[in-house]
Amino acid sequence: MGKFSVLIYISIFSLLLILISQTPTTRPRHRRLRLRSNFTFNPPLLRHQHDHYISFDPLISDIELRREDDEWHKQSLKNLAAHDSHPEWEEFINDEDRFNVTERLFWIFPKIDVDPSDGFVSAEELTRWNLQQAMNEALYRTEREFQSHDDNRDGFVSFAEYEPPSWVLSAGNGSFGYDIGWWNEEHFNASDADGDGVLDLNEFNDFLHPADSKSTKLLLWLCADVVRERDNDKDGKLNFSEFFPKVLDLVRRVDEDYNSSNWEDEEPEALAKKMFLELDKDSDGYLSTTEMLPIIGKIHPSEAYYAKQQAEYIISQADSDDDGLLTLNDMIENPSVFYSSVFTEDEMDYYPYHDEFR
Repeated sequence: MGKFSVLIYISIFSLLLILISQTPTTRPRHRRLRLRSNFTFNPPLLRHQHDHYISFDPLISDIELRREDDEWHKQSLKNLAAHDSHPEWEEFINDEDRFNVTERLFWIFPKIDVDPSDGFVSAEELTRWNLQQAMNEALYRTEREFQSHDDNRDGFVSFAEYEPPSWVLSAGNGSFGYDIGWWNEEHFNASDADGDGVLDLNEFNDFLHPADSKSTKLLLWLCADVVRERDNDKDGKLNFSEFFPKVLDLVRRVDEDYNSSNWEDEEPEALAKKMFLELDKDSDGYLSTTEMLPIIGKIHPSEAYYAKQQAEYIISQADSDDDGLLTLNDMIENPSVFYSSVFTEDEMDYYPYHDEFR
């Protein structure tokens, strides 16, 4: 009996080992939140460059902005050495160490699916959502910048109070296409919608983000700035040689019409001449500041353009049946498309194993 009992015990133990080895490894329902920081002390991307990343989730945006605040204050105090310059993201999370993507998507989906509320998210709905997140982030940063320049705390920023960033003063007319002209008094005055000599918060926001402004006055200044950059003979307008190829290239980069199949067989110079003639309303052979207005949004794309680009990309990656619409299940099955900044790259292989993503 003793030997028989031993054999039974060994058999049971072996069976348990086999079962354990074949049991799928389970993963926790939640992950520690790890975000990349968008904060940088480099020149803000106001002109020829742009940060295409827009936080999909307002909670993620809030965490990132709070991280920026921390870095901002450290920089303004010029005492980085006395602080930890790389705080853990968990310090900025309400739920200190857990983040559930599925729960967030359940919460967000009905907030996007509003026009109409039909259980599907269209490109238009997603674009509106992305744009609102981008504008909220921009205004938040503007408020922080505004407070740092409003020295007398009267709720306005005068040109005397506003000092160009240090990178403008040090770069001059050097690299990146930035120069002090971008921050000059003409730009400041163009942002002053009511002409009272000072900028309130909304005007200051336009000053920092002219491409997103609805002010014709400021958009015309932006056109004048483009002319100034390209006007080699300094006559205050653009001839064809100053327009082609650089301005054409900027327009084609974002203009769907000029990138359509209708233009595939067109030589770039012939295409440029067609565009030039369309813009040259008085047919004098030159483009004035006013005549540049129809394409200024192509040369300096607004947040609306980038919101649309991000929406189209998201749908192309997550739309399971290629109908141009997203369901909640599409979003849950493709979390990395919406939360690409949440997990570090070396953790990407964990995605298929998370039950909250199923």
